[in-house]
Amino acid sequence: MSEKEDLAKQKAEAAAKAKAVALARKQAKEEAAEKPEGEMDIAKQKAAAAAKAKAAALAKKQAKAAALVRKQAKEETAEKPEGEMDIAKQKAAAAAKAKAAALTKKQAKAETAEKSEGEMDIAKQKAAAAAKAKAAALARKQAKEETAEKPEGEMDIAKQKAAAAAKAKAAALARKQAKAEAAEKPEGEMDIAKQKAAAAAKAKAAAAAKNRTAVQESEEVDTPSEISPNQSKLDQIVSAIESHVGQGALLENYINRLSKDVPTLVANPDTYFSIAKFLRYDEQLDFSYLSELHGSDFESHMEIYVHLHSFKMNQSVALKVKLDRDTPVIPSLVPLWSGANWPECEAYDLLGINFYEHPDLKRILLGEDWKGYPLRKDYEPYDVEV
Repeated sequence: MSEKEDLAKQKAEAAAKAKAVALARKQAKEEAAEKPEGEMDIAKQKAAAAAKAKAAALAKKQAKAAALVRKQAKEETAEKPEGEMDIAKQKAAAAAKAKAAALTKKQAKAETAEKSEGEMDIAKQKAAAAAKAKAAALARKQAKEETAEKPEGEMDIAKQKAAAAAKAKAAALARKQAKAEAAEKPEGEMDIAKQKAAAAAKAKAAAAAKNRTAVQESEEVDTPSEISPNQSKLDQIVSAIESHVGQGALLENYINRLSKDVPTLVANPDTYFSIAKFLRYDEQLDFSYLSELHGSDFESHMEIYVHLHSFKMNQSVALKVKLDRDTPVIPSLVPLWSGANWPECEAYDLLGINFYEHPDLKRILLGEDWKGYPLRKDYEPYDVEV
């Protein structure tokens, strides 16, 4: 048998051994899949050792084959002339390089196959962690750059918006919790809670009304030292009333600095209609136009405010009267000024002030069956849910 045939047999044997090694690895993997975790580690170690031994044997055989090839090449070269020797050397060198490269690749694959699956997973996890870290660092860098580009005003606005959103969420959560708690309370407790809330609201309204009354009274009493240009007209009107109606007809009079220095007359309830009639029909005064009439609840009393104007005097005057809050009754001014019709109906509708001798006193905003008077400070809706 020639040396070439021996080389071919060796190559065939090497190929068969490689297939056997691959088949052994495959079987080892299949068996490992069926074994528990402890046996898997031992099996992997045995498979790795066997693979290394086979790879070492294969390397030795390949080295022998390479040595045989070099020997044959030397013998053939000795028989060839010099020109053919150079070509043969170049071919032999190229073939040797190719075989060496193939052997290196094969060894690298064998080493990779020897690595356990755990090491491969760890390598993948490290790579993924490194990628995440790079992405996070890049995101932080971009955020810093965007923040550096925004002016200070925009930064403050963004903070305010975030704070407002947080407050809104907290308020919504509080309302939701309150609803949930209310749903859990029995009906009796709910009624008590409503009564407490209504009582608290009344107390606040009463305190606010007292403050307004105190401020108003202080403003009315505290008159500045400078004499008003309407003071002489007020004196003229007061003198005429006292002469024709009586000395005790007016409780007080003053210049209202908060209302364009309008002369203000506070009438006694018994003389209210008489004073109004005198202002309407006196030839010197002639307050023929009623521009306003409304009622107010001061908790301690009710009050009617009437604003009149005299085109002859080119002057306005305010007429006020204080009424008992429990039984607010006063004569109607409709017989003197027809413009008092609807304002008196409104005061009756919303405050419950009764104007006797009114031609058609009725509720004009609410129905006749409505319970209570909404502009009173102590008003309680008949149906609290409305």
